[in-house]
Amino acid sequence: MARIAGIDLPKNKRGEIGLTYIYGIGRSTAQRILTEAGIDFDKKVSQWNDDEQAAIRNIINSELKVEGALRSETQMNIKRLLDIACYRGLRHRKGLPVRGQRTKTNSRTRKGKRKTVAGKKKAPKK
Repeated sequence: MARIAGIDLPKNKRGEIGLTYIYGIGRSTAQRILTEAGIDFDKKVSQWNDDEQAAIRNIINSELKVEGALRSETQMNIKRLLDIACYRGLRHRKGLPVRGQRTKTNSRTRKGKRKTVAGKKKAPKK
């Protein structure tokens, strides 16, 4: 089993997909890493030898910010926005969408489960 950046990569996945299990590495970054290391994209993670794993580890450690460091940087960026009380910071504080999406109907992911508000009753007609 390959352990890179503190993550156990799945053995039966292709290398290109397996690397995406690391926070901060997507498909294109995984392809770039494998190209630099000289490893075929279709080669399974279990088929990597120690030299190939070491090459991948070196590339990730030297060139990329992943896992804990990336998460903490993201949190610090959000905290900075909250501290300076800019528009984006206020949206983060209120738990609303930050990037200009509509909120009248959608945005349930940010707002959470619906909280039903009772409507006004209509007066009966005479």
